[in-house]
Amino acid sequence: MASLDARPAVGGVAPGLGSVPFILALIVAAAAIFGAGKLIGNSYAFFAGYVVVQYIVLGTAWNILGGYTGYVNFGVTAFFAIGAYSTVVLYKLVPALPLPLMIVVGGVMAGLVGLGTGYLTLRLRGVYFSIATLALAVVVQTLITNWDFVGGARGAYVLRPRNSPILGGEYMQYLFMVMLGLAVVVLATARAIERSTLGYGFAAIRDDEAAAEASGVPTLKLKLIATTLSGGFMGMAGAPLPYYVTYLDPSSGFSLNYAVNAIAMPLIGGTGSWLGPVVGAILVGGLQEYIRVTISSAINVLVVGVLMVGFVIAAPQGIVGLFQRKR
Repeated sequence: MASLDARPAVGGVAPGLGSVPFILALIVAAAAIFGAGKLIGNSYAFFAGYVVVQYIVLGTAWNILGGYTGYVNFGVTAFFAIGAYSTVVLYKLVPALPLPLMIVVGGVMAGLVGLGTGYLTLRLRGVYFSIATLALAVVVQTLITNWDFVGGARGAYVLRPRNSPILGGEYMQYLFMVMLGLAVVVLATARAIERSTLGYGFAAIRDDEAAAEASGVPTLKLKLIATTLSGGFMGMAGAPLPYYVTYLDPSSGFSLNYAVNAIAMPLIGGTGSWLGPVVGAILVGGLQEYIRVTISSAINVLVVGVLMVGFVIAAPQGIVGLFQRKR
């Protein structure tokens, strides 16, 4: 582990990002999913698909810190809402700004908050860190609620364009395509981290931080990288939200569903790999959408809670971990 001290961040991630076949496979899969949505020819398919892919991004972002590094983050809604309200601010200031650029800005803002949060809280460990991130969500929500420029407690309207700027069709198809592209970036990054010295450093912190630090692993530096990446990707996941809902207020931007799902989906799918959040998001997100349409959206959190308790008891390592153990 002492070799991690040399180049824990830069030298570690680069080889994983060079996994061209995996990235190409992700792009092909995203294109196939988008094509399937076009073939279905139903607008609801894009609305439901957007939610599932959004949770893939959000769950993977949480997993970088909570799964790989072992620091449980309860402040998911803070980073998610920072990305969403960054878009509201940019929409008011520069309405013609392209959505992908808004997503980048939202990710940068959330990443900076993640970096600052890391400096202030990462010397805390275990439950104390989790409580600190929960306090962060409360502070950010209070600030947003009292910020009149973004609507405050009243909320703000964001007019969604009628047509997609590329490939024709409705704008919802464009939102879905953008979220698929973001999922490709996030999943490629997560897999690159897994197969790099950076990922080994994260795992050393998760397994025994004191031993890792004694062995020369730059634990604080690696934790700051994890909080910045995790927070940035959460912000990017939230940035398109105002165009999806068209009306954003604190109760929707800081919804409990985002916090619960972002934690539950990696736990159900498996926190040990990039595939876990994908499996969890498809299973739980798809089930939630089905229940929302057929029964009621009011029991979504209950369904997630029951599933999470069941998997913690029956398969503590998640679905992916269960299959790996059987193999």
